[in-house]
Amino acid sequence: MISLPMFKRNSAVYIIIALLLGICACNTNVEIPPKKYKIGFSQCTGDIKWRNATLDGVNRELTFHPGSALLYRNADDNSTLQIQQIRELIKQGIDILLVSPNEAEPLTAIVEEVYNKGIPVVVIDRRILSDQYTAFVGANNFEIGNMAGNYLSNIYKPNSNIIEIIGLKGSTSSVERKKGFEKAIQENPEIKIKASIYGNWLKEKASEELWKIRDVLSPDDIIFAQNDPMALGAYEIYKKLGFEKQATFIGVDGLAGPNGGIDLVTDKKLKATLLNPTGGEEAVQIAFKILNKEAFSKENTLSTVVIDSTNVRIMKLQTEKINAQQRDIGNQQDVLLKQQRIQENQAVIIYIFIGALILVLILGGIAVVALRNNRRINKRLSAQNQEILTQRNQLIEMTAYAKQATDAKFNFFTNISHEFRTPLTLILGPLEDVLSKEKLSYPIKNSLLLVHKNTIRLLRLVNQLMDFRKIEERKMKLQVSENDLVAFVQEIADSFEVIAHKKSIGFFVDSKYKQLHMWFDVNMLDKVLFNLLSNAFKFTPDNGLINITIGRSTDETMAVIRVEDSGIGMTDEEIKHAFDIFYQGNSSSSKGTGLGLSLSEELVKLHHGKIMLKSEKWKGACFEVHLPLGKDHFDACDFKQPDAPVNTSYEDLKIFMQEFEQPSHETEYYPDNNSPKEYSVLIIEDDPDMRSFLKTRLGKHYELHEADNGISGLALAREIVPDLIISDIILPGKNGLHITEMIKQDIRTSHIPLILLTAKNSIEEQIQGIRMQADAFIVKPFNMEYLFETIRNLLKSRLQLREHYTSELPSEARSGHSKKIDRKFINEFTAIVESNLSNEHFSIDEICREIGISRVQLYRKVKALLGYNINDYILTARMQKAKFLLSNEAISIFEVACKVGFSSQAYFSTVFRSKFSMTPSEYREGKRC
Repeated sequence: MISLPMFKRNSAVYIIIALLLGICACNTNVEIPPKKYKIGFSQCTGDIKWRNATLDGVNRELTFHPGSALLYRNADDNSTLQIQQIRELIKQGIDILLVSPNEAEPLTAIVEEVYNKGIPVVVIDRRILSDQYTAFVGANNFEIGNMAGNYLSNIYKPNSNIIEIIGLKGSTSSVERKKGFEKAIQENPEIKIKASIYGNWLKEKASEELWKIRDVLSPDDIIFAQNDPMALGAYEIYKKLGFEKQATFIGVDGLAGPNGGIDLVTDKKLKATLLNPTGGEEAVQIAFKILNKEAFSKENTLSTVVIDSTNVRIMKLQTEKINAQQRDIGNQQDVLLKQQRIQENQAVIIYIFIGALILVLILGGIAVVALRNNRRINKRLSAQNQEILTQRNQLIEMTAYAKQATDAKFNFFTNISHEFRTPLTLILGPLEDVLSKEKLSYPIKNSLLLVHKNTIRLLRLVNQLMDFRKIEERKMKLQVSENDLVAFVQEIADSFEVIAHKKSIGFFVDSKYKQLHMWFDVNMLDKVLFNLLSNAFKFTPDNGLINITIGRSTDETMAVIRVEDSGIGMTDEEIKHAFDIFYQGNSSSSKGTGLGLSLSEELVKLHHGKIMLKSEKWKGACFEVHLPLGKDHFDACDFKQPDAPVNTSYEDLKIFMQEFEQPSHETEYYPDNNSPKEYSVLIIEDDPDMRSFLKTRLGKHYELHEADNGISGLALAREIVPDLIISDIILPGKNGLHITEMIKQDIRTSHIPLILLTAKNSIEEQIQGIRMQADAFIVKPFNMEYLFETIRNLLKSRLQLREHYTSELPSEARSGHSKKIDRKFINEFTAIVESNLSNEHFSIDEICREIGISRVQLYRKVKALLGYNINDYILTARMQKAKFLLSNEAISIFEVACKVGFSSQAYFSTVFRSKFSMTPSEYREGKRC
């Protein structure tokens, strides 16, 4: 609702809007413009006078239909060209075709084609040989010829000769005029046609043909030409012969203008001419009736009249008057067009003015509304601003509290790391003392070495974490001094020579300079180089190549240390995150802490340098360390005090080396390790120490197989079909959960018990493992006795399951309640065997082909699930069926033997006796009793 005061304030605005809407409503009463058409017009005449007269008539009439377009073509008496031009007009999308055919026969087909396409066709002056056109406009050519014959009969003098000049051969107008003329003169037997020639409607052609028969021409001749140009050509020939005064010339067309029929009669060159209307105006009128769906006549015959000295003056005056009127009409139309354009421009200006006024009013209204909204928004923003200030103050308080909590957490983290160093030192000291003794048994020494190696690794991790904490707290201080970079790098590289020799890796240090003195912190830079070289050796396979290059940047401002290897390289995703803390690549077979490269980058940044990485998968990696030359970029506090010692940390020289010590094989611990074992176990573990540890502990009891990644582990499981699989969850290639899923879905391996080991104890992973049908889930660190008992229980359960399958062979072997995929295998296997019991040529190869597994896999699968050799199982099944047949079927013993796959009754009896300690006959007699 609008309140009354508001209405009074805005009443003027409402009145203006109402007026504008009224103006717009008045201006909407605009006459709808007529539809615009494309009109095609095809002529084929070399008679310029006739062509222009027809075209002028068409254009005059089109002035009454503004906007319509005329597409005009003239073929100059060439029928082939006229057909081509008509096709071009069709392609241009004409709405109607006006055509004056050159010849009837050649043009009939194209006119019919246009007509059948649904395009209206108006034929002008000359007809075609069919009635497939929309309308015809033209004079009655037979009547024209007939009137010419009658007129000639009236002026005929005895001894006069008739010369007939015909138009175009094959043209319907020529044919019809000739017929009408000859019929008229036949009524007077004295009139004879001395010669007939074809002038093709052209003055020059008529003159040429007359000149050829000039010998038969005489002053008393009466010449009838089917159009005025040919009559004028005849007049000129007779004038050349001196006969023009006595000879009589009659033409057809009666056009106005110079050399037109009316002027020729006026000048007494022609005796008479017969009016042949061009039909241009009438054709356009008919065309628009057709296009506008108005009533029209298909046949439209135009009137004709004889023009001679008796009426030529009147005809000329009328023609001139018509032409003058047409010029006036044209001028008036030009004025109307100018006025129309002026009116349109004025209307556009009015519309623009109205639109601008409406726009101003709308914008004014919007401005008023916006002003009110802004006031409300400002009030709301003020309240929100106050709320934000309150929240900011709360956030500041919470941030301060969070910082205190974070600092407390990091302080605890730092303190606990320090606390780790003390027990680790107390472990390492006694452990190294024990290892230094020579009288240690080999198994005990290797176990202690494993403890020593992993203690060193834990110490390294603690040190790296403490270094990170120092960097975060900005307590990591540089102690730079001037040193020879080449000698420093060479000294660190020498520490890796033993590893390079063990792995047959080509290891080279190349420097363009014998010495390169620069300022750096020795204790920090050695950590960077140890990390880079450790990674290079870790990811470079045996017989690979590692190069260290020392040089300068192109601008001579930086020292460059390049460490390049031929190892496994990195993907683009791994390169992107290589320097992220705790990041580890997924495809690596060697796992680390994810700290080394991050720590190296931070240490290089402390030197105002940068570290860069270039790599491609399977094409090695290249790390470049860029360190600024000189010392101006360091602060005064960054320089080492003269009495400060240079310490290469304990783990830098020792811990890095521990990673490459290979564990001893369990065959060295247990001389009887090659003795036959009842069960086989596959260990899938990427950590070589863990793999070696499990092999050491399990090797006495089980036949062991090992794989260091998921892909090779899965392939090995399918190949050897072990009795049990132990797999880590985090593996390169395929993880343990994926392996579990693949094992349990494969009919060849679905029966194998699988134990998952993991360092992550999240309940989600345990639930996912159970969903994948893992048989056990053990979290690291674990008790070996617990692992042993888990293995024993799983193997025992598998044995009980097998006994369940084989307790009632063969009839009840398919009724077990084990896993669905194992039941499917047993059902398929027993079905194949039972369906072939009577087949004496039945072999194990047929079972392999039916099930789709190898002989080795089939033997192991059947042995694991049923505890039977395949041949023993088939024989037992045959004997069981033989017992049934002997007890329940009244057939001979030979027939029983054939039904269970024996071709020899004697051999069947021998096998039966060895199996049941009685012959088939004795068994049957015992059942009867």
